[in-house]
Amino acid sequence: MSVFDLEEMELAYSPQYGSAKDPINMAGFVAGGLLRGDHPQEDVDAVLATPVGQRPLLLDVRTPPEFAAGHVPDAVNIPVDELRSRQGELPHDREIAVYCQVGQRGYLATRILRQAGFAAVNVSGGYKTYRLLHPETNGR
Repeated sequence: MSVFDLEEMELAYSPQYGSAKDPINMAGFVAGGLLRGDHPQEDVDAVLATPVGQRPLLLDVRTPPEFAAGHVPDAVNIPVDELRSRQGELPHDREIAVYCQVGQRGYLATRILRQAGFAAVNVSGGYKTYRLLHPETNGR
């Protein structure tokens, strides 16, 4: 059995137990997607360690109030709900490192951007992980 089998595995045979399979299937979807390259991820420190002239555009897809409360330095804010209509503001000739609070919206935004032809990666762990690794930023 491989990780790809978990995406399609049927673990529950009775409708009342159908939700018991969801965590297993979701783990399979995430792992399979990472292995296939469907939604590449990058560590926040790896992004920030890249020399400034070569660094990906940091795209924060949280809401404006979340962004105002604190964000990764030099990030641009375009909420995920506005991303499709605001793609014209993003560069096609530069990688885009997308993040949100913990990863869900970043994953969705990365998928939207990759389907539109952008070179996008999801920043693993989002802003919460950044804050854990960089407490000295105090939210900014």
